[in-house]
Amino acid sequence: MVRVIGNEELPNSGSVYTFEGHLYSDVDISFFLSDTASGKGPDLHKHPYDEVFVVQEGELTFTVGENTVEATSGEIVIAPAGAPHKFVNSGTGRAQHIDIHTSGRMVTDWLEG
Repeated sequence: MVRVIGNEELPNSGSVYTFEGHLYSDVDISFFLSDTASGKGPDLHKHPYDEVFVVQEGELTFTVGENTVEATSGEIVIAPAGAPHKFVNSGTGRAQHIDIHTSGRMVTDWLEG
């Protein structure tokens, strides 16, 4: 069955919309639609699956394991399963990105914060 889901149907915390696949016909993927303010981002955490970040607009600085990388519009960053990671919007404007969890249920182990 085809289903169209509008952002207004997704749980949100202001500038982040959450899609967890298990709630929608048991789809095996989840993601955040994020609009992150300058200087903001999540604390260090990890997942038992890969997380893929698609930067649509702005600049994000990622820490993944021992590595720090900068990503801008049109770039993709992959945090492998089990790797501690976080990011911060290192630009002066807002950053829009999609944070894809390769699981139908989001499982997060917060390591700081």
